Amino acid sequence: MKLTKHAHACVTLEKDDTRLVIDPGAFTPDAAEAVAQAHAVLITHEHFDHFDEKLVAAALDAQPRLHVYGTAAVAAALGGGDGRVHAVAAGDTFTVGSFSATVHGHRHALIHADIPCPDNVGYLLDDGAVYHPGDAYFAPDAPVRTLLLPTSGPWTKLGEAADYVRALKPERVIQIHELMLSDLGQNSVAHLLGENGLTGTAITRLEPGTTVEL
Repeated sequence: MKLTKHAHACVTLEKDDTRLVIDPGAFTPDAAEAVAQAHAVLITHEHFDHFDEKLVAAALDAQPRLHVYGTAAVAAALGGGDGRVHAVAAGDTFTVGSFSATVHGHRHALIHADIPCPDNVGYLLDDGAVYHPGDAYFAPDAPVRTLLLPTSGPWTKLGEAADYVRALKPERVIQIHELMLSDLGQNSVAHLLGENGLTGTAITRLEPGTTVEL
């Protein structure tokens, strides 16, 4: 499986000629190009930095093969898509080409009591090969080999991120949702959370456009 890191929370996953794009949002400059090559788009929640509604709707119109999976709010925003838009929730499973997916979690992490928390789901692919949690530190009751770890945003907290990695014990951690951190901030987080820091697990920082084998 290949993973390509895009800006912020968006990644592309490729295996056996099947492409998935997770969370193409407004903070990802090349989101349209990524989605144009996808067989499916997976959306964790409705916030604009994870879900560019106009972009995904246009892609559904332009790409007859494209399927979209997301929360009920995401599905409602897109309409039926001729049966190609699927509302998912915790406990659901589905397949796209050679990928298998299970859905985990319920709610976005708390930002403030005055700000509503939308539904948020995480996607665990291929029996734990990679997990994208969206905007929540929800730990699925299943092994996770590669964790995509959010490290910046109004809801994140370094101590909670450390405990999350400790709880999941992944083999590999790749930093995502990092756009609100400067270069110094990203390196600081990787050091504090990483192999010689709080978790004992190396934190990989990938520049947008970088592709790695998982």
